[in-house]
Amino acid sequence: MAQYRVVSGSVALITIQNPPVNALRAAVREGLFNTIKRASSDPQVRSVVLSGHNGTFCGGADIKEFGNVSLPGPHLVEIFQLMEDLVKPVVAAIEGFALGGGLELALACHYRIGHSKAKVGFPEVNLGLFPGAGGSQRLPRLVGVPAALDIIITGRHVAAGEALKLGLLDRVIDQNTVDAAVTFSKIQKCTSPPISGKPLDNHRLGNRPCPPLENMDAFFEEAMKRVHSRARGAVAPITCVQAVRGAATLPFHKGMELEKMLLGTLFNSAQAQASQYCFFAERAGARWSMPSGARWDTCKAKPISTAAVIGLGTMGRGITVALARAGLSVVAVETQEHQLAEAQRAVSRMLKGGGRVSYSPDLQAAAEVDLVVEAVFEDMAIKEKIFKQLSEVCKPGTLLTTNTSTLDIDRLASCTRDPQLVVGMHFFAPAHIMRLLEVVYGPRSSPEAVATAMQLGKRMGKVSVAVGNCTGFVGNRMLKPYLEQANFLLEEGATPELVDAALEEFGFPMGVFKMSDLSGLDVGWRVRKEEGLTGPGVTAGQPMRIRHGRRYSPLGDLMCEEGRYGQKTGSGWYLYDKPGGRVARSDPWLRNFLEQYRARHGLVARRISQQEVLERCLYALINEGFRVLEDGIAASPQNIDAIYVFGYSWPKHRGGPMFYASQVGLARVLEGLNHYHQAHPDVPHLEPCSLLRRLVASGSPPINKWSEVVKGHRSQL
Repeated sequence: MAQYRVVSGSVALITIQNPPVNALRAAVREGLFNTIKRASSDPQVRSVVLSGHNGTFCGGADIKEFGNVSLPGPHLVEIFQLMEDLVKPVVAAIEGFALGGGLELALACHYRIGHSKAKVGFPEVNLGLFPGAGGSQRLPRLVGVPAALDIIITGRHVAAGEALKLGLLDRVIDQNTVDAAVTFSKIQKCTSPPISGKPLDNHRLGNRPCPPLENMDAFFEEAMKRVHSRARGAVAPITCVQAVRGAATLPFHKGMELEKMLLGTLFNSAQAQASQYCFFAERAGARWSMPSGARWDTCKAKPISTAAVIGLGTMGRGITVALARAGLSVVAVETQEHQLAEAQRAVSRMLKGGGRVSYSPDLQAAAEVDLVVEAVFEDMAIKEKIFKQLSEVCKPGTLLTTNTSTLDIDRLASCTRDPQLVVGMHFFAPAHIMRLLEVVYGPRSSPEAVATAMQLGKRMGKVSVAVGNCTGFVGNRMLKPYLEQANFLLEEGATPELVDAALEEFGFPMGVFKMSDLSGLDVGWRVRKEEGLTGPGVTAGQPMRIRHGRRYSPLGDLMCEEGRYGQKTGSGWYLYDKPGGRVARSDPWLRNFLEQYRARHGLVARRISQQEVLERCLYALINEGFRVLEDGIAASPQNIDAIYVFGYSWPKHRGGPMFYASQVGLARVLEGLNHYHQAHPDVPHLEPCSLLRRLVASGSPPINKWSEVVKGHRSQL
């Protein structure tokens, strides 16, 4: 796991060998410890070069070993201290990436040489942790407190050029990094003795103080305020600040004690477990399957080099950028000339002049592409017309996809000559930034079409999840009862401010009503009209608050009738300074509107707690998630959670809605739903799903065991 050989006469070359990313699993740690001791005692060796096998330095600790305290072998802290204390200079030869424990390993070396394409960073915060094997103490001593805090809190990857400027790397080269490191360890400058003869004290980061920082107390106070406001309840970023402050104010050994103590508070915490669950859930989506038995590992994707995007509104522009950045040649089609010209300017700005994009007002321009993404308005009649035209225009074998967020994929497929080539590719706004892609298969979609869409999603850097065909698919289907409960709470006495505050305190970046204002109330209004819930399609004389025999809230419809569409009009659930404004303020008009609405319908406002807001909104959403599993629309709870974390901004430190349900306790969720359904029997979404009941009856198994219960439950339906 750690190869040792002497090269160039006097240099011990230690190579970590644990593909694919050379993670620091127990056997690797043992190998490193032994080879470092061997280099220390080998009289032939004057210097040491540390490298990683196959062009990757080290991807850090093995996440599969987290929490396993019984693992044999030395701890990373012990290994790194042994390396730093070595009397022979140690040079890290960094190729590929040095992340997490891999960067901590490099910091324990006396010198660091990186390839120009290498990246370094501390992504631990994304796992609910922070660099806890000396990284939080050594990095500030090397690059200074502000730069170190930024790297540790953001978890971002730092390119070699920036790392060189910060002083994190000593040299950056374009040639073979290991050869350069070997030469570097032996080189003799005309003005100084060879590096292998230089005193190493100043290169042992544990011996160095942090660079001085003016107004240190004020700096950390401001940093903590900033982190509190952005962390939205996540503890790890706050602990990062505390650890770095320790580096700035304490001797190294005391800082290491603080680091150990702080890491201990996080390591087995619920937040760390949730964040690490998300790490695996993100990757689980790639191992997709279909009810037919088709799987990710048995289906080959078609090669895609050209694509067309039909419709260049906000979504179409973002999709065009995402495809172009993935290296595809893109034909962007928009029939309205003004919209086409505006889109061309916007896409060029986003691509900064790069990308291979051509523009046309004619659908015929898509004739020779390998794949089409339709991104026009959510209007089934318009989409059906376009799919019929595309089927006639495009060459045989072209994959036809739709960006619809709710509509029936199979109905669109029926308009084409090759329905097996039709799938949904549901992007999330802004499409060139948001990471989620729902790949929707209909009953006639071929496994090859699904494999192709999933592969293209990966190429675009998306978290792609294959889901079945139903109204709203997974994400929007579950969102509907969540939004419904928020509106019902307003009817019963809540305010948008109360509801949003509860959800934001839970960890959402934006509450439901602020998000509605941002998206535009008219979007949902148009969908409800399409569904016949409001507008001309409603039967005359039907009660305003009843649809299809169940409770319905017309609040959103009434707001739209008043021309209050949200930020775009300057007013919605909140008031804004002007159309397009971003700062939400409470609106006295809305308070009066809600009071009049309640009086008109005989509703008496009552006090509503934040706990009720969370339970009704989140439990309703979770309950629908169980129905999605029950119906086979999502293959696993992990897929649902990936959709919500990466597409709907569910806080990662809460793990996703289904993981959250498992942490809260399935019995508690069931009890809450029973309570609220008894109080509101005219709201079917609050009636506990039979799969949830069965899981509780089965003893509430851990989430990774749900699939066994789900299979048995489906077989009895």
